[in-house]
Amino acid sequence: MEEGLTGLVLFTLAVAAASTALILVPGVAAAYALARWRGPGRGVVETVLALPLVLPPTAVGLVLLQLLARDSALGRLLDAVGLEVAFTPKAVVLASAVMAFPLLVRSARAGFEEVDPRLVAVARTLGDTRTRAFFRVTLPLAWRGVLTGALLAFSRALGEFGATVLVAGNIPGHTQTLALAIFQRTQTGREEEALKLAGVAVVLAFGVMYVTEAVTRRRGARGLA
Repeated sequence: MEEGLTGLVLFTLAVAAASTALILVPGVAAAYALARWRGPGRGVVETVLALPLVLPPTAVGLVLLQLLARDSALGRLLDAVGLEVAFTPKAVVLASAVMAFPLLVRSARAGFEEVDPRLVAVARTLGDTRTRAFFRVTLPLAWRGVLTGALLAFSRALGEFGATVLVAGNIPGHTQTLALAIFQRTQTGREEEALKLAGVAVVLAFGVMYVTEAVTRRRGARGLA
């Protein structure tokens, strides 16, 4: 049990880290675009990006499964390059990334919205390009929002279940995370093992959320200063 538990924990942490890394750049880019976008259509884009927060995770998993099917356009493309995703560890990372993406975007967007545009304008007048001003001014001022979003995405990925079980299955030693293992143990009448795994999940989630709240409190104190 101990050896299996260590493997489960390490795999779950690796999936959460990989999924967070996968969405970090596109998530920050989307958050920055939404923070600066004042034209029509912003509300529609925000709503679409936030859908995984309110849709049943199984619905998201079903959509992903259909997109990755061999007879779909994406499935044929992946098959042509010899890349298999469905029911592999890659699918676990993908499902977790999709479910965590809105949390990263929402928090990072709030961080970017707190940056005074006049500071960016000053940097531009001093000769910085738009890209250079982003990395020298905007991102350093919004880093707490970005970090909070990344931590929330990581914590969401730790507990992902619904989308993962459809697109990756629940294969012990291959695609099984802590959440899936808890479900399997409960379904097979091994409640004691399930409770132990749930306790480990609580400890992991508590640690990540504690750090997230600490960052958020510092961010709030900075805003009041």
